[in-house]
Amino acid sequence: MPFPPTPALATDCVVFDDRGRVLLIRRKYPPFQGGYALPGGFVEIGESTDNACRRELSEETGLKVGDLHLIGIYSDPHRDPRGHTCSVAYLARVGHAEPKAGDDAAAAEWVEAWRSHALAFDHTQILADAERL
Repeated sequence: MPFPPTPALATDCVVFDDRGRVLLIRRKYPPFQGGYALPGGFVEIGESTDNACRRELSEETGLKVGDLHLIGIYSDPHRDPRGHTCSVAYLARVGHAEPKAGDDAAAAEWVEAWRSHALAFDHTQILADAERL
């Protein structure tokens, strides 16, 4: 029996540094082109969500992290204008690190006042949930 059509599976990563800043990327492509977003992307076939999270973080920012802590699963059918996606969001903490944009990130930077920016998708909610951990 074939698999039924299902939402796309994605992952997002909240990374806080030792100064309390959050790592954000500037999206290179639509949707939300040029806007701030959490590093993340789609899970590949044969890949676990935590490994996908580490891979996407590394591809988009150059950072490598160890422990990941589950923030939650975000499945609102309207969270992504391209179609129904479900994201497994993780939290990582690092000391000092210098991000370098890559892959589909136009920029990667530490942002202290993230609340003053409009974030892509439902990333404001994911960050608010991460702060409670």
